[in-house]
Amino acid sequence: MELSLYERLGGSDGITKIASDTVDLHLKNAAISTRFSKSDITTLKKSAANFFIMGTGGPSVYEGKDMLSTHKGMNISDVEFNAVLDDILQALEMNDVGQKEKEEVLFVLYGMKKEIVAV
Repeated sequence: MELSLYERLGGSDGITKIASDTVDLHLKNAAISTRFSKSDITTLKKSAANFFIMGTGGPSVYEGKDMLSTHKGMNISDVEFNAVLDDILQALEMNDVGQKEKEEVLFVLYGMKKEIVAV
């Protein structure tokens, strides 16, 4: 039996590191950094990690809003969405995540695009 994506990403510890690296990259990314200028970075990293843990088959630890509620009214563009995906891919690479797992993560995230990007 194949391990879950959660397990293949290193469980809670591995995913917490990936999420932290992703947020750090977002803060340096000119296309999206202003979106996070007023955020509590510690809370943002924890929330991102918990969402990612739950979304990859780990324990249900996420208590935040769903994607649609979180992004409603933010008018997120395709450019911003793609910048987020690029940062996540870079964080996965920084953490030596395999190609198959990268593709699975991007597939899941791309599936949420309609809940995030303004139409």
